[in-house]
Amino acid sequence: MKTFTYERARSPADAAAAAARTRGARFVAGGTNLLDLMKLEIETPSHLIDVNGLGLDRIEATPEGGLRIGAGVRNTDLAADPRVRRDYGVLSRALVAGASGQLRNMATTAGNLLQRTRCPYFYDTNQRCNKRAPGSGCSAMGGYSRQHAVVGTSDACIATHPSDMAVAMRVLDATVETTQPGNATRRIPIADFYRLPGSTPHIENVLAPGELITAVTLPQPAGGTHIYRKVRDRASYAFALVSVAAIVQRDGTGRVALGGVAHLPWRVEAAESALPRGARPVAEQLLAGARPTRDNAFKVPLVERTLAAVLEQARS
Repeated sequence: MKTFTYERARSPADAAAAAARTRGARFVAGGTNLLDLMKLEIETPSHLIDVNGLGLDRIEATPEGGLRIGAGVRNTDLAADPRVRRDYGVLSRALVAGASGQLRNMATTAGNLLQRTRCPYFYDTNQRCNKRAPGSGCSAMGGYSRQHAVVGTSDACIATHPSDMAVAMRVLDATVETTQPGNATRRIPIADFYRLPGSTPHIENVLAPGELITAVTLPQPAGGTHIYRKVRDRASYAFALVSVAAIVQRDGTGRVALGGVAHLPWRVEAAESALPRGARPVAEQLLAGARPTRDNAFKVPLVERTLAAVLEQARS
């Protein structure tokens, strides 16, 4: 691990200002992803800004009838919150499906959204990776790619986003709140938060340098049946091959988002009008333009089968 300096921020504005004035600075809270990457020298920040202790660890009702989840709320606490379990069950289930209990006790809401890909070529500094070293190439192209993306890919990157929570947040139409250097704030719909890889896969979201996530806001509860189904190689502590987050109403209408298939949580709202007709027409629209590899072509039919299981569960 390379040497770095450290400070504890006193407020969100102070944290953003510190990040703006210090080249190579990074925010740290739970550190469950960042510290691993630092040990491997994939991330080499010159300065860490500790954002624990800023009062960002509360879950509060909003005047609009939703919930405001502080960026520092631990995954365990968010999954166990009675309001989340009652009104946003898909989020609670997605959180419990992710990582291990020990990691959930440390991982934060903002950190979960910002965690980086688990692509093995990204983690191996001997391999070419445009996400880790822009312009170096992508060893996953032509390499072993069973875990990789099948839709929304580019010639520069076929990595997937690893977060379960982000898939649930996408189906819930969450909004990300931030503080920027200079104390300006903004609200970013999660539909606009992540970027497709294109030719710049190392730019993973729309955050500006020094911009700090302070909260995630959920709208009023959508009602319906909330389901999160995760297909993986083993029963726990494994990333999704395919996951489906769904909210299904009594008349068969609803929303659906996918994990494990793209560079970001994957939702195509236009496909949701086909939900009352079953899984196949929805899956066809969700995966229109898919470019699977020989190793991960199985994900295309697996999406349809997983979605069919979700819809059957909702009907029952």
